[in-house]
Amino acid sequence: MEAKGIVQTIQGRKVLHELDCSFLKGKIYGIIGPNGVGKSTLLQLLSGVEKAAKGEVLLSGESILSIPRKALARKMAVLQQNGLPPVGFTVREVVGMGRFPYQSWLGSEEQDPAPIIDEALEAMGLTVLQERKMDQLSGGERQRVALAKLMVQEPSIILLDEPTTYLDIGYQVQLLDTVKSWQRERGLTVIAVLHDLNLASLYCDELVVLHEGRIAAVGTPQNVLTTELIERVYETTTAIVPHPVTGMPQIMLQPSGSS
Repeated sequence: MEAKGIVQTIQGRKVLHELDCSFLKGKIYGIIGPNGVGKSTLLQLLSGVEKAAKGEVLLSGESILSIPRKALARKMAVLQQNGLPPVGFTVREVVGMGRFPYQSWLGSEEQDPAPIIDEALEAMGLTVLQERKMDQLSGGERQRVALAKLMVQEPSIILLDEPTTYLDIGYQVQLLDTVKSWQRERGLTVIAVLHDLNLASLYCDELVVLHEGRIAAVGTPQNVLTTELIERVYETTTAIVPHPVTGMPQIMLQPSGSS
């Protein structure tokens, strides 16, 4: 997947400026940067939900806008920032909705989808909640349901817009561990907008840094996450240390006035 010469405006304000980037099969990419730089806007363009004012998004060399939505849904799944609304369906029913791209107009499939649904529920720790109504769940539980719904969609590309929103640290790790394991097993391409730079460093193969609507840096966490770049992009002073187990760079905030 690649974005070529992307320009996007929102209410007359240019949000993305002549942006070029590409995403290779089988990697996890993190899109990072301060608030308001166009991270979620870029993800919406990559998903085909929005059309760029200029430029195009290509999937295997084909304009994403030319691919029928149901065919695209067999290739790509999207987890929106706000997760799922607290509707009156059960957890299992909502997760099963991820099978829509494979259903006939009567809502049936050639093979029984139950094993796929069971696997996704178990992976996200939702088996005991599967008969509970969505409006009885917490925000974090609904976020886990949303990811399970993506899993049963069986895509080759996953777009995640701040997937750890509403989750405590334990479930943040569980969710991203699940995504990474799933990505490795199936050779998926994952593109995630992330606010937490330390999580981005731990889980992403490559980072795309946006700043003022442009790409400020692209590369591995080791090459991208430097004190100089963070000070320039985030306007804050940090110290960067290697993670004691993985060795990946971890950002430590440095309060103003500290020595």
